[in-house]
Amino acid sequence: MEYYDAHCHLQDPRIVSNLDEVIRLYSELGVKEVVVNGTCEEDWKVVAGLCDSQTVLRPSFGLHPWKVGEASENWESRLLELLDRFPGSGVGEIGIDRWIEGHDLTVQEPAFLWQLDQAAKRNRPVSIHCLRAWGRMLDLLRSNPVPERGFLLHSFGGSREMVPAFVKLGAYFSLSGYFSHERKEKQRSAFRAVPFDRLLIETDAPDMRGADRGGMYRIGGDYELNHPANIVSVYAFAAELYEVPVEALTLQVAENYRRFFETR
Repeated sequence: MEYYDAHCHLQDPRIVSNLDEVIRLYSELGVKEVVVNGTCEEDWKVVAGLCDSQTVLRPSFGLHPWKVGEASENWESRLLELLDRFPGSGVGEIGIDRWIEGHDLTVQEPAFLWQLDQAAKRNRPVSIHCLRAWGRMLDLLRSNPVPERGFLLHSFGGSREMVPAFVKLGAYFSLSGYFSHERKEKQRSAFRAVPFDRLLIETDAPDMRGADRGGMYRIGGDYELNHPANIVSVYAFAAELYEVPVEALTLQVAENYRRFFETR
């Protein structure tokens, strides 16, 4: 079987030192491609270096809403340089967030909309982060251009009732293993409403570790960090959620991934 991770952060200092092991496991497990999402100017450089050296990795560059206040005056031009340098790269992780302490949407939204516009102009895959702002996100996506190929709602945490409205706008939805925890039934219910042809799978490693299913990987001695190789466990969780054989789910997700991420 072939696996695809639609969203992770291999550039994270907690995991990048284990990259050789990760790449080896990707080869052994059948992981065909992994999207590495940058979040700020400092880690864009690391993402670019990783994806230059490993063909299994696809870069994505964006200014995360948590990082907007730290950006330099030249962040837009630096982002455009990377998008030009990597024609197959995505835009993201970008978005809006009312969960973080001291959030300011008057600062977050202009950065998000400018990046969304760059993705739309270039028809690039865009990975969108949203916490406690799903109604506002829906309004923004309805009233602004989005890429022709659609957009990815990373680790979707909105309501089941909102799914059709996002689908109508072109959304894909990536399921995180974190939603396998018993307390996340609301998120599981929402994903049961996601059309099978709009489903993607992610780890968000090294964060968002799922419930222990046995046979899961760990980073060093840290059981809390989410190992990127746990992508296989997330696929197994998704197959149970959708009540389909894991082989059928894997084939469908591969088709969805290629449709969304392939260079156009």
